Amino acid sequence: MGRRFIRFVPAAFAVVCAPAFAVEIDGRIDADEWTGAQHIVDFRKVQPLTGEPGSLPTEAWVLATPDGLAVAFRNVQPPEVTRSRQKVQRDFEEQVDRVNVFIDFDGDGRTGYAFTVSASGGIADEIITNQNDFNSDWDGQWRHAVAEDDDGWSVELLIPWHTAPMRDGVDGQRTLKVFLARVIGSTGERMAWPVASFERPRFLSDFAPITVPEYSQSLLAVTPYVSGLYDNVRKGRDFNAGVDVFWKPSSRFQLAATVHPDFGQVESDDLVVNFSATETFISDKRPFFTENQGIFELTTPSDFSQQLYTRRVGSTGDIQAAVKFNGSLGRANYGVFAAEEDGPTGRAYQALRLVRDFESQNLGAMLTRVDDPFRAREATVLGVDHNWRPTERWNVRTRLLGSRIEQAGDTEQDVGATLWADYEMDDGWRQQWIAMHFGDALEINDFGYLSRNSTNYLHWEVRKRFTDLPETARNASIDWRWRVSTNHNDRGDKLGDQFRMSRQSQLRNGGTGEAQLELDSAGVNDLLLRGNGLVKLPENFSATYEYERPREGNWAPEYGVEVFSGGLAGNDEIGYAGWLGGTYFVSDAFRLNAELVAIRRPDWLIWQGPVEPGLVGAFDGRETRLSAGMDWTVDARQELRVKLQAIGIGARATGAWRFDPAGNAIAGTDAIDDFNVRNLGFQVRYRYELAPLSYLYVVYARGGFARQSGSDGVDDALYDSLSLRDDEQLMVKLSYRFEL
Repeated sequence: MGRRFIRFVPAAFAVVCAPAFAVEIDGRIDADEWTGAQHIVDFRKVQPLTGEPGSLPTEAWVLATPDGLAVAFRNVQPPEVTRSRQKVQRDFEEQVDRVNVFIDFDGDGRTGYAFTVSASGGIADEIITNQNDFNSDWDGQWRHAVAEDDDGWSVELLIPWHTAPMRDGVDGQRTLKVFLARVIGSTGERMAWPVASFERPRFLSDFAPITVPEYSQSLLAVTPYVSGLYDNVRKGRDFNAGVDVFWKPSSRFQLAATVHPDFGQVESDDLVVNFSATETFISDKRPFFTENQGIFELTTPSDFSQQLYTRRVGSTGDIQAAVKFNGSLGRANYGVFAAEEDGPTGRAYQALRLVRDFESQNLGAMLTRVDDPFRAREATVLGVDHNWRPTERWNVRTRLLGSRIEQAGDTEQDVGATLWADYEMDDGWRQQWIAMHFGDALEINDFGYLSRNSTNYLHWEVRKRFTDLPETARNASIDWRWRVSTNHNDRGDKLGDQFRMSRQSQLRNGGTGEAQLELDSAGVNDLLLRGNGLVKLPENFSATYEYERPREGNWAPEYGVEVFSGGLAGNDEIGYAGWLGGTYFVSDAFRLNAELVAIRRPDWLIWQGPVEPGLVGAFDGRETRLSAGMDWTVDARQELRVKLQAIGIGARATGAWRFDPAGNAIAGTDAIDDFNVRNLGFQVRYRYELAPLSYLYVVYARGGFARQSGSDGVDDALYDSLSLRDDEQLMVKLSYRFEL
């Protein structure tokens, strides 16, 4: 039923909208204002993905106006269906009543823009790439309004044409692709038009085409900022100022530039204590780097991998200036990025991106370069990406990467390639194949992010979705996945084989549950010694279950548990992790949250550093993490957030190990010390919205990190972390967006 409906959509709805006058965005749907709009009533269930009619009547209107694409929803919701009035902050993730408008402005399945409005008037916006990858770092400027009555609630949105660069239309018309959805917060049901789902490997490509007049808008926006910081530990002051410029003279071209951009001081990254050889990935919230960044997306199946990772820019020096522009020439899109860091260790970054769209596929290439005079290093990477949709069932993505590193007169180069194919079968069955090869000398991390090179990885996965469950069942849908994989490094060493089985369920109360079992074969770890040899590891396993439920009454709980083995002990030593948390709603606008995590690693292997490159300590490690906070949405323009994160680790040394050339462990006589780690991050942030994308921030932040020999116990370490005070700062930041 669902696939027949999708094939029917282009013929039924690819029509030309008549020119329209401005719509007043007040949440009240006036029939005269929406004259000539496409009227959509056939909303069907996509979560659970059954294709059946939605459980509550929903209507939508789509109308192209000179000011932007206007969309309205009328959501019938009788009193017996709980209506959430919970206040949410921008880019919320809470399970509340809401509507979604997803737009692919070029209709080529490469980049989508998501706009979400909750029943209480909260908003979220995201960029969608790689068919179903969502990134909420971007904040757009668009209008919305909500109105409520006894029978339901209504939403009106206006998305300006300057939101994204768009290719030229044909004969004064432009074909977009859209996806409209409504979510019932109390059950988690999502009903949508057309029948498409981000749970499928193809999402953007399944949007419905609509043809509208080829409107265009120009925009020049200048956003200066000033900030002042007082450091209460070092007794120092610091003042900064900068400016962001956004210029869109036509639908085909956009330019963004920045001088001395801020480093996102008003945001707070989650605390991480990382003893592994793999770098922690951190997303970017800086406005310049999130504005229309989708053109530069070139990723692989490796977790978080990307050829252009904007957190690199500014990591070795203050950013003096940066510029990027993107646009289209015919069916080709292009993007250019350049940034300069200041100071003796500063680097220069450049990127050139080209993408060409065809009927069922698109082909792209990106060239990046980093000039690092401090290290006499030049890093160049060329990436090629190809996305192919030969039929409605297949989605095939390939990537090629090549790097060339020149440093101190030496040159090193290597290549990588990935292929992943998804096949949608009948009756809820799907299959996926992934193959990855990254050469031993492939290096993209001067500008990009790759957790490891030297990889030859294969996996096959089969999935089955069950949606025809009885109404009395606890679950609305269940998704089973079974995967087998094998992984070797580029020198032929077997890193391991794995069998994974997982079960994801959507509950009828709107909650979600996930269980997963992983069985790993024996293999070697070639990263633990940081390139100084191999470590042979025996078989191990992990089993995880987690549950999360949306608000019911005043509570929204979540909890989980994991048991696992590992280290040299393999399955002879069992570790565990457990977490319990939740949110308590004092009111719809004021809520408290807390989570406690406890972890025990009975055979925790930690490299002892470059002085003894082949020495590894074994520890009985215990870790406790505390997260707590408060969110108060004072009114539509004001919010207050308090965020506390504390980590305490107590590790008792149980042995010392060295390894022969084959990776076999040899008990060492080296003295290994117990240790404690304490880490703290605390922030109080007040934000006042002066105008769209214009804010006043007042932020108090305190934190610290300490590691010491000896073990006082994990509880003492967590408690002592609360007294850390390496940093204590008060910052005020003002930014204001002028549209000229």
